[in-house]
This record gives sequence, structure tokens and C-alpha cells, in this order.
Amino acid sequence: MTTKKIERRIKIKFRIRKSVNGTAERPRMSVFRSNKQIYVQIINDVTGTTLVSASSLGLETMPKCEQAAKVGELIAKKAVEAGISKVVFDRNGYLYHGRVKELADAARKGGLNF
Repeated sequence: MTTKKIERRIKIKFRIRKSVNGTAERPRMSVFRSNKQIYVQIINDVTGTTLVSASSLGLETMPKCEQAAKVGELIAKKAVEAGISKVVFDRNGYLYHGRVKELADAARKGGLNF
């Protein structure tokens, strides 16, 4: 992977984060995608705390898109149990396509509103 690809993602990430901030009423749902796993956190940016998190660790037997959908369902379930129904989606510089889109769609089906 070239550094230009990473630099491009970081540039987009900072552009997104200028307008996307999480509060106590509407926390930020941040997605991180590596080559093998996908991670998601629901963060309150005012206090700087992670409220809920989920990852695809332990789900290596299924395809990556199915892993992302499973993580989306898991984060939605945990968030609803924690009393969170509205979030701001932070795609973290990744394109809204593939695994990121699968995760977002599954989270919406699970009861999160963004």
C-alpha cells in the first residue's frame, strides 16, 4: 500500500471531522477498517469517552462483508441496550462502499438512527 493512499484517507478524515462531532445526546459512531477486521465505536466527544464498541474479532470464518453486517447488528444491539438510539456516522475517511456500507445498513436495521 502506498503512502499516498493513506495520506488521502487521513486528509478526507480531517475534512469529515470538522463537521462531525459527537455529543451526549447524539454520539459519534466511528468505523475503522483494516485489511482483515472491522471495528466500530460509539464515542462521546465532549467527554472523550467510548460508550460502546464492537469488532469482527472471532468472526474470521465468514466473508468480510458478512462480518461487517454482523458487527453492525452487534453495535446496534449494544447501543440500544445502553440507551443510545441516535448517532452521527463517521466513516473515518473510507469510501461509503463495501464493508462500511454493510456495517451502516445493518446498524440501521438494528435500530440506530443516523
